[in-house]
Amino acid sequence: MILAIDVYYINDRAKSVGVLFNHWTDSKNAVESLIIDYQDNVAPYQSGQFYQRELPCIMSLLNKVDLSQISTIVIDGYVHLNDGKIGLGGHLYNALNKMIPIIGVAKKPFAGNSEYLIEVIRGQSKHPLYVTSMGISLERAAENVQLMAGKYRMPDLLSYLDQQTKLFKHEK
Repeated sequence: MILAIDVYYINDRAKSVGVLFNHWTDSKNAVESLIIDYQDNVAPYQSGQFYQRELPCIMSLLNKVDLSQISTIVIDGYVHLNDGKIGLGGHLYNALNKMIPIIGVAKKPFAGNSEYLIEVIRGQSKHPLYVTSMGISLERAAENVQLMAGKYRMPDLLSYLDQQTKLFKHEK
């Protein structure tokens, strides 16, 4: 199974959501499971240290998943930053003992990491998604993101995931 994860913050609280699916071409109607986790007292954002805020939230969510069934994890963000420095996805890959490939999908460019990513153009968009990876070749990671269902820049499952995290704004 493939697990896509996103986290949304309100002040020092976070809602983490995971979507489990079987195939890169699956639509949101083929979601096997939606996993939700909440965290309080989340670390504040620090520029260049985003993983310190988000990684504990992701690890807490992963406690609710049978990791032996996961073939790949997709995150909203970068695996590699600039000059070979690892980002959130790289820290996650290491935290999982390098056992599960991680694919990072970002919407905004990160200066100085062009050698660590592939730009993926989807649909009619003029703007790429920025794909980085560890544990899987960058070319294969980009192909997988390209294969994901949806006719727009953002794959349908990743848009659905984003919507699920943002429901946090309306929860008590």
